[in-house]
Amino acid sequence: MILKKREQLPLDQYEAQRVCLIKPSAFGDIVQTLPVLTAIRQRYPNAQLSWLVNRSYQSLLHGHPDLDEIICFERHLKGRKWWSHVRKLAQTLKSRQFDLVCDLQGLLRSGLMSHFSGAARRIGLSGSREGARFFYTDIIPVPRSNISAVDRYWLLAQALGAGNCPKIFRLGLSEEDHVWAKTQLPASTRPILVIHPGARWQTKRWPPKQFAAIANLARQRFIAAIVIVGGPEEQPIQSDLTTMIEGSVTPLAGHTNFKQLAAILSAADLVLTGDSGPMHLAAAMNTPVISLFTCTDPVKARPYGPGHHVITTKISCAASYLKTCSHLSCMTELSVARVWPVVESALQAHGTQT
Repeated sequence: MILKKREQLPLDQYEAQRVCLIKPSAFGDIVQTLPVLTAIRQRYPNAQLSWLVNRSYQSLLHGHPDLDEIICFERHLKGRKWWSHVRKLAQTLKSRQFDLVCDLQGLLRSGLMSHFSGAARRIGLSGSREGARFFYTDIIPVPRSNISAVDRYWLLAQALGAGNCPKIFRLGLSEEDHVWAKTQLPASTRPILVIHPGARWQTKRWPPKQFAAIANLARQRFIAAIVIVGGPEEQPIQSDLTTMIEGSVTPLAGHTNFKQLAAILSAADLVLTGDSGPMHLAAAMNTPVISLFTCTDPVKARPYGPGHHVITTKISCAASYLKTCSHLSCMTELSVARVWPVVESALQAHGTQT
């Protein structure tokens, strides 16, 4: 049952001509929201559909076939510039005359954004924090039991009457993106193992020497091509890896935009990563993922869909969501000996073992 502040037409009967989806960040969360975007488009095929997102992620959504407009939020401004931007953003939202605003961020600032829109129907999830729920006209209950982020966001599609649509991850990659990826990857070497070694949190980052050990085993047993991806902040880790991995490596960390990264992940045979945005992007590209979980909960954050493998630490503080740690025992327990058999099995379908 959808909680409403006053009696209104049920959402699955509500028609809208101008719809805004609010999901400013982060990388992986935006990827996990993509099926909802397509479901909204199928529910409202003729509507003007906008997405409010942090400017740093604008290019991820650029050219999406189900999206008419991207409205950018400047998160990192400070002082007078920030307040000036907020006023302009409020005016922009108001000027669009949205009939329906869907807030899947669920924080105070996103709740305020929905309020600034002046939309007649403003939807949020019951798990929203920082008082965001006070700005909604409709609150969708979220089950107490753990569910994945994709399924949690999908509750919005169900509330709108689009729950029977398939969950489709669209990005709108161009032929140019795929051609670029092809020029970066080894032309004749398969399988291609893509490694994403970084993460924002210290407690998510598997040690480079362990990634390197897996890469060396993959090269020795399967003659695998090794590709490293990530953002500019992961270039130091990439540099360490290239010195520890035997033979040539394709180092792409810091050298791709979001669409190019998606094209690289789409062309890979296997992706090895921690809990990260590229993990979710690889899963969205239907590329098999092996994900390493230490401080986060794989029930909520695992790569979505079939064909992926999750390896979790077994220590007592697993899934604690601590961003820093004094001992990092999980990294030792989540050893190469535990990870390699899963990688080896996944690579069997793509290469002949030597």
